[in-house]
Amino acid sequence: MAKFSRSQRRIFVLSMPLAGLIALSGCSASGPDSAVPTADTAPVESAFEHVHGLGADPLTGNTYAATHHGVWLIPTNVLPDTYLTGAPRADTTQPTQIAGLGQDTMGFTVAAPGHLLASGHPDPTEPNDLRLPNLGLISSTNEAASWTAVSLEGETDFHDLDAVQLDDDTLRVYGYNAGTGAITVSDDSGLTWSPRAVLALRDLSADPTRPDRIYATTADGLLMSTDAGQTFTPLAGAPALLLIDTVETDAGSSLVGMDPSGGVWRLDADTWTQTGTTGRAPEAFTVVDGTAPWILVADATGIAASDDYGSTWTALVALAGSAANVSGHEH
Repeated sequence: MAKFSRSQRRIFVLSMPLAGLIALSGCSASGPDSAVPTADTAPVESAFEHVHGLGADPLTGNTYAATHHGVWLIPTNVLPDTYLTGAPRADTTQPTQIAGLGQDTMGFTVAAPGHLLASGHPDPTEPNDLRLPNLGLISSTNEAASWTAVSLEGETDFHDLDAVQLDDDTLRVYGYNAGTGAITVSDDSGLTWSPRAVLALRDLSADPTRPDRIYATTADGLLMSTDAGQTFTPLAGAPALLLIDTVETDAGSSLVGMDPSGGVWRLDADTWTQTGTTGRAPEAFTVVDGTAPWILVADATGIAASDDYGSTWTALVALAGSAANVSGHEH
């Protein structure tokens, strides 16, 4: 999830000194110095059986899929200029495993332009400096070509991550600790953590305009917290959503989500409206801000994008054996 429209410039300035701060808290995983993708070391079909997260970086123009076999660069050249307007595009037509790194990337977010955060489990087949069995919080500022340990090495597996900017230009990071079932919060860009409410959630999203407000999808419905995850209350009138993202609007912020059957829902004022569908259960989902908002979704057929809230779709990754049965734009 990436939410930058309110203060992209301020967060980018922050990300440069933060890289030095993170380097003091852990050691870098082995990997090249730049994010030049290498030849795939995991089959696409195998990797995309488990897509845990999607993200788009407005600084680099990269679109990422976090999978059971590392972070992959997703081709977006088929999309028009309204996607990540002004950002460069990677010159690739196929999904590519970045730097051959095969860690099981569970939690993943584009925390700020040029700054990725992730969690999960190290690749047991490749020697590196990240401790088993859990990655804790790791960071990359070179387009996922290498990762640096930030905190909780060997201890914590975050199954979901999101980040928002605080008034002092640090990042508040929200994580879902898969081991304890607790929302866990850091107010110093991921260095130290405090446990909050325990929830059986599927997805979480933080409000970029109000850092204390977060949303969680659960079996009991969509929940909202206004005290940084200490307590949650049901959001009246919300559909039964599996995945959720918060988007910035002229009026503040709004919500877009997907239900278990692939229906896309949008909150306007106090009214939820279904605006489209994939017709399939989603695995990962995010909203990409820009001159025109885009949504990305991963499911059993691959990865697709939509700029009309799910009414039509453009396939970015089509898996073998899955009919390219999403309707595409003619660009």
